[in-house]
Amino acid sequence: MVRAPALGGIAHGFLGRRGGVSGGLVAGLNVGLGAEDEPAAIAENRRRAVAAVAPGARLVTVYQVHSPDCVPVEEPWADNARPHADALVTNRPGLVLGIVTADCAPVLFADRAAGVIGAAHAGWKGALGGVTDATIAAMEALGASRARIVAAIGPCIAQASYEVDDTFWARFLAADPANAAQFYAGRSGHWQFDLEGYVARRLESAGLAQVERLATDTCAQEDRFFSFRRSTHRGEPTYGRQISLIALGPGPQQAP
Repeated sequence: MVRAPALGGIAHGFLGRRGGVSGGLVAGLNVGLGAEDEPAAIAENRRRAVAAVAPGARLVTVYQVHSPDCVPVEEPWADNARPHADALVTNRPGLVLGIVTADCAPVLFADRAAGVIGAAHAGWKGALGGVTDATIAAMEALGASRARIVAAIGPCIAQASYEVDDTFWARFLAADPANAAQFYAGRSGHWQFDLEGYVARRLESAGLAQVERLATDTCAQEDRFFSFRRSTHRGEPTYGRQISLIALGPGPQQAP
């Protein structure tokens, strides 16, 4: 588990693939409901993840669709009733917010003074659409202040591993010419995209108190993380997902 110093004192963790019971292509701590894994293994992996971060808390996740949408959470919902969204916020102790990723950027947020936390799934589409801005706004609606909010960007695909084409590059420049700073030229007609850098710039521009980048490449570390891109390049029929968690209340605090 990776922890962020910026979130010290808040129960949280960015988990990878180690320590689980799944086998085959998704061997390890796979928590993805759509990963063609045994339901019992997924349930046990999720139980272990929650126990490691916030023992006794109740896990809440959403049905992630690469949107900019964020939902407030008061009580857990059933897996088959998860809202279609890509971020969650709460001010309720006893809940642990979970975001599932496999190269996209997980972002965890906290305003300690207000007792408000958030978690966002920032793939390129959701990031460009403003999922982090929506999370900050939803936290403010619960009493948080962006001048106090700290955020940490967890393990995600790094620029050296993230090749995109001219169409992708043009989409980002059309949204904001300053986005050119998140690309460097690769082979002909292609670019390397800095997803973590883009998400960090959006967060910093929003005026948060602190933004931490963990600078950990999911695609390049097969022993530690699941990766959609790595599995796709190999032509594998499925891929695992890891989970990032944050909760209000006590939790084990260790150096990352």
